[in-house]
Amino acid sequence: MQTKPATGGRQEPVEHVDSDTRARTAPLPSPRGAFVFNAADEERRRGVRRMKTTATGLLVLVALVYVLAKYAQHAWGAGGWAGYVAAAAEAGMVGALADWFAVTALFRRPLGLPIPHTAIIPTKKDQLGVSLGEFVGENFLSSDVVRARLGALGIGGRLGAWLAEPEHADRVTAELATALRGALTVLRDSDVQAVVGEAITRRAEHAEIAPGLGKTLEKVVADGGHRRAVDLVCTKAHDWLVTHGDSVMDAVQGGAPGWTPRFVDRKIGDRVYKELLRFVTEMRDMPEHPARGAVDRFLTDFAADLQSDTQTRARVERLKSDILARGEVQDVIASAWTAIRSMILSAAEDEQSELRLRVRASLISLGARLATDGRLQAKVEGWIEGAVVYVVTTYRTEITSLITDTVASWDAEHTSRKIEAHIGRDLQFIRINGTVVGALAGLLIYTVSRAFGA
Repeated sequence: MQTKPATGGRQEPVEHVDSDTRARTAPLPSPRGAFVFNAADEERRRGVRRMKTTATGLLVLVALVYVLAKYAQHAWGAGGWAGYVAAAAEAGMVGALADWFAVTALFRRPLGLPIPHTAIIPTKKDQLGVSLGEFVGENFLSSDVVRARLGALGIGGRLGAWLAEPEHADRVTAELATALRGALTVLRDSDVQAVVGEAITRRAEHAEIAPGLGKTLEKVVADGGHRRAVDLVCTKAHDWLVTHGDSVMDAVQGGAPGWTPRFVDRKIGDRVYKELLRFVTEMRDMPEHPARGAVDRFLTDFAADLQSDTQTRARVERLKSDILARGEVQDVIASAWTAIRSMILSAAEDEQSELRLRVRASLISLGARLATDGRLQAKVEGWIEGAVVYVVTTYRTEITSLITDTVASWDAEHTSRKIEAHIGRDLQFIRINGTVVGALAGLLIYTVSRAFGA
């Protein structure tokens, strides 16, 4: 078990965990902005304390050397060497104390005294956050820096080479399928059906269909495509007449006047039925039958009316509106989404579906082309650079405010302790170096002074 200082100064137990566990369970900052010290932070703080002890021990050592040198100089009448040692030790103490003050002033007030420009990190935390945000915004989020960095990466060629690998294309295809399934799962069918139905209905209402139908019909007639439909109608009409001859004759007899003899009605009905059957048979078997020509002329005239006749076009539009207003049609339009959704989901889940195979092949083809086509690479990189620069320049303030707001939310005392745990060990070397450099400087000054007889 280890201990860590709590906010009130008392020691709390900290369970020792290995590095892997620490990496997985490292706590995040608390909601109020105060850092939580984990096992790794405690290890760093122990290292800082060891270095503080070393630096302080060196200060005590030079102080003891100074006292002994002075004592030897005055009590024992030691020679000139004592003066050199005392001067070096004295300067070493000054350097150690000065650097101790400088290092301590970063995190707290030395000896608790309200000395100006001390406890810099706790008192200037928010200003440091603002300065850091401005520094990042000016030096990392400028359009020139972003373009230069992205241009040096060669994203187009790298992306192409990566996509050209079949396993990478498979991975991208699978991820796209997962994203598509997720999006379709999130969407509510009723909402999508309403949107699709409204969109189709609105578009159909605002689009005049008569001219388009007229052009299509005109082309069909010119190409003779309607003849198969005429053949089918004639064939079906002939078969129906053969099967329902009695019904035709009964209908003719039923429409005869009541004063005519019944045998006359039968004769007339039989004659009408035979003529009708002959007419339909000839029309079925004779491609050049006059009735077929009449149908061709009717369709040609109707196609022209659909394109140019105002009354015909108005009637078609009214018919269209009546059809769209019917509940059955609206149900068909709304149900189209269900069929499309089911089809897409099925294709996305099946690795061998035509959709996924086509997407995979397209990705590999795109990757191969992107890896070798310099113009395409430049175009893709231009798109990426433009998008990133737009985001950076448009939302630079929001991005840098993430830094400033986060720093501002931190607790000053905990922030100071956290930073000290990370860099305090290196800062203690400043104290040690100050002691050593101060001693050497003092020795040099004393030596020069003695040399010139001071």
